[in-house]
Amino acid sequence: MAELSLDLNEELALMTSTEQAAVIVLLLGEQQAADIIQYLNPREVQSLGSAMVGVVDLSQDSVNLVLDNFVATIKKQTNLGLGTTDYVENVLKRALGEDKASTVLGRILPGSSSKGLEILRWMDPRAIADMISTEHPQVVAIILSVLEYDVAADVLNYLPEINRGEIMQRIASLESVQPSAMDELERIMKEQFSSNSSAKSSSFGGIKTAAKIMNFVKVDLEGKIMGDLSEIDEELMLKIQDNMFTFDNLSVVDNKAIQVLMRNVEPELLMVALKVAGEDVKDKFFDNMSQRARAMFIDDMESKGPMRLTDVEAAQKTIMRLARKLSDAGDLVLSGRGDDFV
Repeated sequence: MAELSLDLNEELALMTSTEQAAVIVLLLGEQQAADIIQYLNPREVQSLGSAMVGVVDLSQDSVNLVLDNFVATIKKQTNLGLGTTDYVENVLKRALGEDKASTVLGRILPGSSSKGLEILRWMDPRAIADMISTEHPQVVAIILSVLEYDVAADVLNYLPEINRGEIMQRIASLESVQPSAMDELERIMKEQFSSNSSAKSSSFGGIKTAAKIMNFVKVDLEGKIMGDLSEIDEELMLKIQDNMFTFDNLSVVDNKAIQVLMRNVEPELLMVALKVAGEDVKDKFFDNMSQRARAMFIDDMESKGPMRLTDVEAAQKTIMRLARKLSDAGDLVLSGRGDDFV
């Protein structure tokens, strides 16, 4: 019985948060599930739908464990401050981070959403690109800044090649958008933004936004865009590069993705890459090895002695390029580029 419990806990640990959410939604019934799904954006609907299909064969014991885990989480909640805007905002920011929380808050808080943004979220990237391709690069930069990062990357792929570098430069340089610019954006989309647009400037863009969009750009396209941007503003290009998905960010990738990556990376290359990596990312890889394999790997890695930092960085970059190619092919999901939302 103890061995069965251990296997179930290991299975739960390997499940993504999206898959666990899919189990809960399936348990709710059609009407309740529909009531929840209507509040999700297209990317979230696709991700949750795929997960719901993927978990239908789970054993009853596994389903029960997911449910127990969910109930245990709920029991930890308190009703102090529940229902207030500040409480909801703080909880979502702690759970999802600033960027995703802002997206969700924009859909659920009165007066914080806009019809134009909602329409963009449901539009095909090619359709968005067709709509904005002849607009001024500054307007295009604002539009890409308010889209989901992976959607913005797809739109960028369909835009004229000659403009991509300048558009990324403008996204990275954005700090706030004045009402006049929002009016221009409103004209392009032929829908009104929220009433808040006339009250004060809106925060969009910036280096982190540019970096997150670039995280979703295909590997072969990334080099061309960054090269064009380097010719416009090399310092800005380097700042964007510093904020893109890095080797240490692999510590937050789910175990399934790490296992896929490990099957495609030579052990020798991984040893070099992990030599001076952070403890979190080391533990992420070690936790996905058997006890015996882990001990042998660590012994071999330590026996290599001191290494040049340039060699370690080169190994890490090689692995990240491979990870992004696998992500582009749909073989794994990088958390910074993927669909986790619960």
